[in-house]
Amino acid sequence: FSLKELHGIFPWLVESIFGSLDGIIVGWNLRCLQGRTNPTEYSVALDFLDPSGPMMKLVYKLQAEEYRYDFPVSYLPGPVKASIQEQVLPECSLYHNKVQFPSSGGLGLNLALNPFEYYMFYFAISLITQKNSPVTHHVSPSNSAYFILVDTYLKCFLPTEGSVLPPPSSNPGGAIPSPTPRSPPVPFTSYGMHHTSLLKRHIAHQPSVNADPASQEIWRSETLLQIFVEMWLHHYSLEMYQKMQSPHVKLEVLHYRLSISSKHHGSPAQSSYQALHAYQESFKPTEEHVLVVRLLVKHLHAFSNSLKPEPLSPSAHSHTASPLEEFKRVVIPRFVQEKLYIFLQHCFGHWPLDASFRAVLEMWLSYLQPWRYAPEKPPQSAEPLLRSVSEKWAAFIQENLLMYTKLFVGFLNRALRTDLVSPKNALMVFRVAKVFAQPNLAEMILKGEQLFLEPELVIPHRQHRLFMTPTLGGSFFSSWPPTITDASFKVKSHVYSLEGQDFQYKQMFGTEVRNLVLKLAQLICQAQQTAKSISDHSAETMASQSFFSWFRFTPSEMNGSYTGNDLDEIGQDSIKKTDEYLEKALEYLCQIFKLNEAQLTQMMMKCGTAQDENGKKQLPDCIESEDGLILTPLGRYQIINGLRRFEVQYQGDTELQPIRSYENATLVRLLFRLSSVLNERFADQMDVLCSREDFVGRLCRYHLTNPHLIQKIRYSPAVKDRTSQNWGPRISLRFLASYRTLISLLMIYFIASWFYIGPVGCTFIILIGYFLYAVIMTFFSEGWKPHEH
Repeated sequence: FSLKELHGIFPWLVESIFGSLDGIIVGWNLRCLQGRTNPTEYSVALDFLDPSGPMMKLVYKLQAEEYRYDFPVSYLPGPVKASIQEQVLPECSLYHNKVQFPSSGGLGLNLALNPFEYYMFYFAISLITQKNSPVTHHVSPSNSAYFILVDTYLKCFLPTEGSVLPPPSSNPGGAIPSPTPRSPPVPFTSYGMHHTSLLKRHIAHQPSVNADPASQEIWRSETLLQIFVEMWLHHYSLEMYQKMQSPHVKLEVLHYRLSISSKHHGSPAQSSYQALHAYQESFKPTEEHVLVVRLLVKHLHAFSNSLKPEPLSPSAHSHTASPLEEFKRVVIPRFVQEKLYIFLQHCFGHWPLDASFRAVLEMWLSYLQPWRYAPEKPPQSAEPLLRSVSEKWAAFIQENLLMYTKLFVGFLNRALRTDLVSPKNALMVFRVAKVFAQPNLAEMILKGEQLFLEPELVIPHRQHRLFMTPTLGGSFFSSWPPTITDASFKVKSHVYSLEGQDFQYKQMFGTEVRNLVLKLAQLICQAQQTAKSISDHSAETMASQSFFSWFRFTPSEMNGSYTGNDLDEIGQDSIKKTDEYLEKALEYLCQIFKLNEAQLTQMMMKCGTAQDENGKKQLPDCIESEDGLILTPLGRYQIINGLRRFEVQYQGDTELQPIRSYENATLVRLLFRLSSVLNERFADQMDVLCSREDFVGRLCRYHLTNPHLIQKIRYSPAVKDRTSQNWGPRISLRFLASYRTLISLLMIYFIASWFYIGPVGCTFIILIGYFLYAVIMTFFSEGWKPHEH
């Protein structure tokens, strides 16, 4: 087709593939397209959208003619949209020379994008806009066509080996020109330093445009990365994040929330409302979104680590380093660090306290460990020992200090509010402890904190120039301050640029955080005891199951005192796994923070006393008052997380309990009337039999009385009133109303019919067998816990 025709259908084609910006048109639904369920469509989509496929060939063909396509500003991330609407030019060079006011009669602002930018904008933003796509089957995000395409584009445009492949050209020997700068149609005020594009700076110093083919196409790498970072991470502004750290603003937000929750409130203060609305944007990242960001982080580490070693001669550096090598050098601190930090802070503070947080956790841990994606392979050892972190990563740790320290404190606060008995939550604590326990890592973090806390013995104007430098988000060839040789200044610059000048740093190895770690260690000990008690309870329940007990009510069924946990459904293997996770996590925390063994042993003994002589847990933490026991905040926490509980049991007449789901309601009522008639008719005879001291008396006392209820009645008049004095010897027939009892009797009658035994003979055999069972149990009644019936 001609370029004119292709130019006309290009926007329609992009929208039909990736869906509309408002989410109404789903498009090809690449996020749910998987090779396992739709192999044909999956392979066709990947081939069509491949970097060397037909779609990208169309993009490059249109790129040669410098066509422009409008992208609505209203669909950009919140901070960028607000900035452009206020006529403040965003700092990122991606938006420079592209903002256009609508023509007469038009609505809204637009960005004038070249075909490559337009295509990548739609591709990146489809991860955000297509949240409510119809899903007919379980989808694994890491196996979807979208996830594979992201990985393919990253490997193509940010290669770890070689250079970026040149795009196919319709002209033999020709090259696709880079986007030319356009004068802005309206004056904008930039809140950062005005950055020139990467390519303009590079070509300005090249004697020939065609001298280095890679220099013509390095703009695709920068553009792709900027689009991915802007669309996926830039949903919270640095300015609003720093503003929300102010105690004054936090107090205003608290007043606003209290006024909303109160029934009798007036109109909240406008400043509070604006601060809360601006910070808590409606955007909520999904688990799939976080997984894609983790893929980006891992690839950027591999891309940055593929940087060639610096030459020995410093003067030769500027003449020999290619644009791609320079890009690798600054790609993470210049493009990703700030926005990823704020994105993680928001996730740590707003993500639900459930197992889905694992995706955020792994993304964070991937960023903290760039050495995992280094080209050199760790030495293989027979024992699974933790690999020591090399000293060459000290600079990265110091320049990302807040990623390690403040987010670790944020994770501690989350872990203290989660149920560590759950295997998934225990695994997350184990993962974080294992990463931070890597040899030499804690020492390098401590060194970074010491550098930050060093006194500022510097020239005032130098300090001002360094700390007040605008954030670096433009093209990596932008003009920026001279290289800082002082490591302490680098750390201070990192901290103050992200948290502001008034930031009060909380030391990771200080007293306050150490106390949080001790609290977490105590919770780990309590969770281990809880998991052990659950395991013991499950084992006892399984051991107590016998053939005849299957016909009866078990104690746990009758009083409902046991509160279950998800471990009951998972099984003994997961209980064992949970205990292993918690034990190793506690060991790693002791290594990181040098916890005193005596202190830890005392803590373990204190947690061990949570179980009494019978193996049951103590009551939740309470205080005595005039009205009885009152739960403390710790006691409420223990109940909510299943660490302790009150042993609540049914203390009334077992015959008057509510009808259970496994009972036949009609039979329960009929059998209750029958047993009531028998008990009233033969009450005196049963009293005489139970008062005998011979074998018959023991037999009747064991099967016709409830010693636990009698003991409670003697010491509690209230229980005696509730039982209506029906606490003497009596016959109980309610167990016959259980569905499992009825099914068992039918099975016995059915099997007996095979041997030509009639109903009367079968009934006689059952009664004889039950009588023999009763006689045998009577011999052991003195040492056995009596049944309730």
